[in-house]
Amino acid sequence: MAEEVHAIEKAGADWIHCDVMDGHFVDNISFGPMIVDLVRKQTKLPLDVHLMIQHADHYLPRFVKAGANSINIHVEPEAKHDVAKTLGAIRDAGCRAGLAFNPATPFEKVEPFLDKIDILLVMTVHPGFGGQPFRPEMMAKVKRAREWQKSHDAPLDITVDGGINPETARPSIQNGANVLVAGTSIFHAKDYAEAIRELRGG
Repeated sequence: MAEEVHAIEKAGADWIHCDVMDGHFVDNISFGPMIVDLVRKQTKLPLDVHLMIQHADHYLPRFVKAGANSINIHVEPEAKHDVAKTLGAIRDAGCRAGLAFNPATPFEKVEPFLDKIDILLVMTVHPGFGGQPFRPEMMAKVKRAREWQKSHDAPLDITVDGGINPETARPSIQNGANVLVAGTSIFHAKDYAEAIRELRGG
């Protein structure tokens, strides 16, 4: 894992995105704060932690202690927490606060929180498993988020996550995303640096 972290850093990644899954909110289990702590020891890159878990408010302090720079929580009721309170706790801990929402969740569910977050994470696949195809209809959400950001002159990062490759990166950027989360398209490539350049359109 250390070798992969060093390789992706050398290849030009801006952040490292850590997908935390608990087997309850999503039907898969990945890793917890101990792994985030190990990654933190290997890099100075910002760690962007995506909590695809229930009761994020309970586990939040552990990920802060592990070295997360930004923490994304889910808006869906199945995540079983008070969204506004958890966002406030993330910011109070000195981390950037992110709010994620699934493809089936309408934009209106995140709208009340947009002035309380630093990152909006638009899922372009159903979370839980890598390698799923990109859903182009999610670009309408990205566009609405960018329109909100411009009209409020807010420092909001708009992230797209799921099925991101050079072909899907283009419409994501064109519709207003400025952060691309890519797993399969980079880590399955022979040359990580070339894969990252292609995502950026280089």
